[in-house]
Amino acid sequence: MEALKGKKVILQDGELLAREKRNENYLMELDSGALLQNYTLEAGRYQEFGAKKLRHGGWEDPSCQLRGHFLGHWLSAAAIRFAEDGNEELIGKANRIVHELRLCQIDNGGRWAASIPEKYFKWIAAGKAVWAPHYTVHKTFMGLLDMYRYAKNEEALQVAVDFSRWFLEFTEGFDRSQMDDILDFETGGMLEVWADLYEFTKDGMYLTLIERYDRSRLFDPLLEGVDLLTNMHANTTIPEIIGCARIYEETGKERYRDIVTAYWDMAVTQRGEFVTGGQTCGEVWTPRHSMAVRLGDKNQEHCTVYNMIRLADILFTWTKDPSYLDYIEKNIYNGIMAQAYWRESLANGQKSEYPPEGLLTYFLPLRAGERKGWASKTQDFFCCHGTVVQANAAHNQYLYYQDGRQIYVAQYFDSTAVFTVDGQEVVLEQKRDSLSGSFHFSSTSSAGQCFHENTRKYPNHPDCMAIGFRVQTGQETEFDLYLRIPAWVKGEVLIEINGERAAVPTEPGSFAVIGHRWKEGDEIRLILPLAIACVPLEGEEKAVAFSYGPIALAGLCGEERSLDTHGRNPEELLVHDNEREWGSWKCSFKTRYQNPGIRFLPLYQIGYERYQVYFPLI
Repeated sequence: MEALKGKKVILQDGELLAREKRNENYLMELDSGALLQNYTLEAGRYQEFGAKKLRHGGWEDPSCQLRGHFLGHWLSAAAIRFAEDGNEELIGKANRIVHELRLCQIDNGGRWAASIPEKYFKWIAAGKAVWAPHYTVHKTFMGLLDMYRYAKNEEALQVAVDFSRWFLEFTEGFDRSQMDDILDFETGGMLEVWADLYEFTKDGMYLTLIERYDRSRLFDPLLEGVDLLTNMHANTTIPEIIGCARIYEETGKERYRDIVTAYWDMAVTQRGEFVTGGQTCGEVWTPRHSMAVRLGDKNQEHCTVYNMIRLADILFTWTKDPSYLDYIEKNIYNGIMAQAYWRESLANGQKSEYPPEGLLTYFLPLRAGERKGWASKTQDFFCCHGTVVQANAAHNQYLYYQDGRQIYVAQYFDSTAVFTVDGQEVVLEQKRDSLSGSFHFSSTSSAGQCFHENTRKYPNHPDCMAIGFRVQTGQETEFDLYLRIPAWVKGEVLIEINGERAAVPTEPGSFAVIGHRWKEGDEIRLILPLAIACVPLEGEEKAVAFSYGPIALAGLCGEERSLDTHGRNPEELLVHDNEREWGSWKCSFKTRYQNPGIRFLPLYQIGYERYQVYFPLI
């Protein structure tokens, strides 16, 4: 199965496009000399002195042992972005940075291309504490390999190949026990690097490196069903498991596939999750089904969100199980969107006491009365700073998949997918119908007005997600269209083809499969009912969170509040609030039967306000 992305998917969703654009502007805004500073310092090439201050702070400060990690993320984000929109200015900047890395490598003797000294690895081999050198160099490798994968930069591949030879020599003299001790220092995605390099070069030395970096101390117990994850640092292990997935894909060795599935089962299936889709607190995995004791100011590290989405994407391509797509959807709304590129929306001369935007938040607090902590552009650069620019580089990923004549619509955002079936190019347009009277495939102007029956048919919020699809094909083409029916659906799902109702199963948590011989202009309409749902807090059944479809809601509260059900179902406590603005229905709610009442907004719309996600019921 192939995930459609790059120029095969054209994103048209306004909210996601805005986030992409802000991310792209941020990538361009960062000074190349500042991004390279730690590499040029290490190579002895740094020449700035005095008044010109290029220094980035936080984890990019030259005194930090993880210095230089962000540049790898930056290169990956630039390459992924280029693959989507062909931004020549951005990729030109990235190509120049790669060339400078090559010059640093040459001045380092022809192999070493990192922002940290080689002795850091000798330290961990000797058992001396140092902060995750493998993690840091993995980011450099990742950026170089993505520049080759997405931007066809041959120099980037050459730097990575020559750099990898240092690691082949470094690991040569260690026995298995010594190598295992080294791997206990966070190795990041080194296995993924070796698998990618094996894919690109077919050089057997990468199979040797894979064998040496096989972390059996983690993998073997996982295969035996032992819970090693509870209270373990989460994002230390997720990249290792993604590496196992890549090894399986490149070598076909079933052991590595089994490791991946065992990990997901232990990390997600057996663990449970918060209403947001996350499972972590303070960067570690929560105990299984015990989220109640871990509500705090450091829930849901962004890095884990991004990497678990990547893992879910891989597992879906292996299994076609829609539960992985449900997981991705939940984490897009309540992680990727909730933890980066927030912007306030005020009108009519309103002013706020807070800044009008937020770049990224390391964690997503879930304890009552907390608020998000927004990072600066140049003086933080913690780990999530890197995954944020990658996650927002291209939101056209995870939307569509193809397996021969099977086309999978995985997520519901305005977009256009281009694919080929039996040699025939087919275009599938997807557009959300707002049900506000302003839905037109051919609309070219927001100023034009027309009369539409929806303005009368839906006087109040329609409480459904309505999606329209249109097929464009030069000649009739037969393929099966798989429409995901999310697990959150409550109520009757409606599917129409060219105005006629389709008699296909629409069980929540499955695919509705439409086999058809499609012709130019065929239209499909999908209606997914939306409703307020209560999600119990695992470990404390008398506390609940609220969601609206896949979207987690947060109450605007300065301190913890309880909700009085008055003998009613908790779902009845929330109703729409200020439901429409101009031509759009709003996703905002308020409580009933409470004194005083509480307003609820999607968690991804929360900026600097204090909020509460889980509410005790009385």
